[in-house]
Amino acid sequence: MTQFARYPSLHGVPVVISGGASGIGECLVREFAAQGAKVGFVDIQAERGQQLATEIVAAGQTALFAACDITDVAAYQAAINTFAEANGDALVLVNNAAHDQRHDWIEVTPAYWDDRMAVNLKHAFFAIQAVAPGMIKAKRGSIINTGSISWMIMSPKIPVYETAKAATHGLTRAMARELGPHGVRVNSLVPGWVMTERQLTHWVDAEAERQIDATQALAGRVYPEDVARMALFLAAEDSAMISAQQFLVDGGWAHG
Repeated sequence: MTQFARYPSLHGVPVVISGGASGIGECLVREFAAQGAKVGFVDIQAERGQQLATEIVAAGQTALFAACDITDVAAYQAAINTFAEANGDALVLVNNAAHDQRHDWIEVTPAYWDDRMAVNLKHAFFAIQAVAPGMIKAKRGSIINTGSISWMIMSPKIPVYETAKAATHGLTRAMARELGPHGVRVNSLVPGWVMTERQLTHWVDAEAERQIDATQALAGRVYPEDVARMALFLAAEDSAMISAQQFLVDGGWAHG
């Protein structure tokens, strides 16, 4: 028997998740499906995404996958519309897709800047644009924008990523005001250093382990499941009067 919460208000609710084939996104897809939600998710990793959807459906849960590059706004909005045709208009949107590619600020070109903004910020706005009319019609909905503590703690070698993630908080506040009168809430979910496959493969070495131990208030490590549990709360009706806020899941590292 699990010690974690179940949310009756998520059962049967259409949910859209970007970047859902791996890492935090994969965990989000699994956790929302386990709550009985009707999950539609996109990712550029076609084979991995389809395998995940097949696995979830085989377990008797609902998941639809569309292979999609979220920087192609027309294709992404079309995928969201396809999910709506199958599951109903989304009442939860999790703007999860992002990529923290390392870079040196002196080498950033205008083309690289535009590409990183498309990967880390632009798609979130246009996904909101695609789902908001259905939420307005239903007079309820929850939009969750995934931020990052990187800009709060001034992480090196990712200045364009940090700029996009800082702007995510502005997007949350702005759209919370725009959509709030219609019963739609918008919040930021801000992970710390999460032990995903990518992070463990590329960045978490002995020095990183020492840094985490020295800077997190809590002992231990933050895992995708920790982030997903906050997303479930923000998506459920339990958070019905919470909007325009940011929620850090970082083990007590950053000051929001």
